[in-house]
Amino acid sequence: MRNEITISELAKLMNVSVHQIRYFEEKGVLQPAYTGENQYRMYSLDQVYQLAHILLLRKLEVPVQSINECMSYSPEQHRGLLEHSLGGIEQELKRLQKLRQFIRKMLEEEQSYSSQAEPFQRVLQPEVHLTELMKLDSHSQLSAALLAQQAAGIPDLFESDIYYVADEQEAVTLYLEMQAPGDLTLPAGDYLIRQCVIQEEELEEQCDHFLTYAAAQAIPLAGPLVVIERSYLSLFAPGKLHYELKALIQPGVIEEGAGSV
Repeated sequence: MRNEITISELAKLMNVSVHQIRYFEEKGVLQPAYTGENQYRMYSLDQVYQLAHILLLRKLEVPVQSINECMSYSPEQHRGLLEHSLGGIEQELKRLQKLRQFIRKMLEEEQSYSSQAEPFQRVLQPEVHLTELMKLDSHSQLSAALLAQQAAGIPDLFESDIYYVADEQEAVTLYLEMQAPGDLTLPAGDYLIRQCVIQEEELEEQCDHFLTYAAAQAIPLAGPLVVIERSYLSLFAPGKLHYELKALIQPGVIEEGAGSV
């Protein structure tokens, strides 16, 4: 009984392709124990273990051209290689967890928009901290050039909720949410809220409708009208934007809790 195996048997044993084993041979990182008279490559137990080490190094994303060097590493060098790989995996896990949270947020918010029975709602909301992104005076409009000038380099900008808050001079400041107190804090309390999926040019009309409705219903507002743009939800409605319009209701107007108008 022979002790060596053929390249096809080695490929089956190690769950790789014959092509991959030939590639490692071409790159000089794995050679057969010998080549028989019939030109069959034959591999011993030493090559099995060697291939196992090569595949492990490839899992650690070691380039093929660096494998021979890694084969002669000291235990300390191998430990460093593993620790470096572990650090990369931890970063990737954080990225995937963040992506999972964002996908869940998209699904939950899209469901909230699509299942909303009443156009206006009164909702008890927690405190929100905001950091300033940019200012627009009464004569300026948001444009690609302005974004490139003032918002370049902000990671995942359009995966964030963008808050538009107007002041008494009708200037608008754009904000992003943050965990700690920042440039502006929206207090906890009861808010009048309207969600809408519209063309960008329809936003001003919707804001006027919001304020008109509050006045008609005798709902006294204690703060500015806040517009939240959730541009990432446009995935569900191409050509339109998802907005949430909200304003704080003066305390004492409704009982604690949430309900619809």
